[in-house]
Parts: sequence; C-alpha cells; structure tokens
Amino acid sequence: MAMSFESKGALRAGLAVGTATAAYGFSFGALSVAAGLTIWQTCVLSLFMFSGGSQFAVVGILASGGVSAGPAAIATSTFLGLRNGIYSLRIAPIIRGSWMKRIAAAQLTIDESTAVSVNQSSMHAQRVGFWATGLAVYIGWNLTTLMGALVGNLLGDVSKLGLDAVAAAAFVGLLWPRLRQLQAAVVAALAAVVATLLIPVAPPGVPVLAAAVVAVVVGFTNWFHRADPVGQPDDTSDPGDVMGMHLAEES
Repeated sequence: MAMSFESKGALRAGLAVGTATAAYGFSFGALSVAAGLTIWQTCVLSLFMFSGGSQFAVVGILASGGVSAGPAAIATSTFLGLRNGIYSLRIAPIIRGSWMKRIAAAQLTIDESTAVSVNQSSMHAQRVGFWATGLAVYIGWNLTTLMGALVGNLLGDVSKLGLDAVAAAAFVGLLWPRLRQLQAAVVAALAAVVATLLIPVAPPGVPVLAAAVVAVVVGFTNWFHRADPVGQPDDTSDPGDVMGMHLAEES
C-alpha cells in the first residue's frame, strides 16, 4: 500500500532525527572507554540501556568516582530513564500488534521517537514516525557507539580532543529551545544552582540526583506556568514543545 503524504513526511523526519541523534553515540563510546569500561561493556550499555541521558550519566559518574560511585550511577541513570515510562503512556495507543512488537516498541520509546510520533496528524503517520525514528536512532547509535569505543581505546585521553564536552553541549542544545517558557527556565536554573553548590562537597552522582529531585518538585508544582492565550503552539514550536503539549493533554 502506498504511503500517504503525511506518512512520507513522518518517515523523512524520523530518518533525519535518527541520523542527527546517532552522531552523539560516537562521543558516548569514546567517553565510556575513557571512563574505564571495556569496548564490549560500552556496546552492551547502548544495546540494552539505550537511553542517551542515562548512559552519559553512568559513564560520567564512574569517570569521576570510580567503582565506588556505582550505586550513585545506577540511581541516577534509573531516575533519568523514568521519563521513558511516562512516554509509553502516550505511545501505547499508537502501537498495535503482538506482545513481541510491543516489547520492541518499549525498547524504542525514547525522547526522539516520541517527539516525532506525537507531532504527526494522523494515526498511521504517528506509527511511521515512531518506528522510523526509533529504529534509525537504535541502529545508528549502536554503530557509532562501537566506532567511538574503538577510537577512544586507541586515543586514550579523549578530553584532549574535546569529546568530553560534546555530551554537555548536546544537552544544552536540546534544552535551549524549551527555555522560552518561564516555568522551564526556572526549573533549569534551580536545578543548575543546586548541582553547582553540591559538586564541591557531595559524592559523585549526588549533585545530579539532587538537581533532578528539585526539577521534579518545581516542575510538578507548575508555579511559574503562564497559560498560552491561544492554546495552540506557534509555527516555531519544536517537536519537544509539541510532545510536552500532547503529554499534558493525556494526563
């Protein structure tokens, strides 16, 4: 059956987002090896954890605190990964098929696949967007993770090339468009202040956990939210903004 114009657009968007996101896997692979993980351990993390924020948190905490920071790394990565469970509430009605297909969809339910999916107007286009994005990110991320791990293993100290700053830069780039709203800006500012104050005195991983708790508390209270008088996103809204709107409508 021929794909509709909307479904073709969802496919193109999914492949574009997947290609761009997968590029960060190279940085993760190199940083993971530099943090002390082996190449195969690095690849296993990408294959089974498959959550960029959680993966970067694990290797970042292990790099700064060693094996003793393992519990903090696990707690932090788990906390960050909880958002994918929330996304599943929105994605579940879109996925049809056997339980095997639903298990595969659960593995692919990430920021990017959810954002592209809910930004489509028809149910079929939403399915196309979800699967195209999820598969593109998964395949590309694991390939670039392997390449980054191999290169990082040869280079040794990847910080000399600035690869240790790529993850932080990527997160800032993803966060910046969402700071147009006062609520999001306050959440980000308070979380950053808490993490900055705790870094000199707290064990590795604890500042991230504390900042996450602050972000959740302030985010759920919604004290600084300003209602849009129109109630609709403007033409400059990015997929993340649209995703947030849809998740709010479902709750």
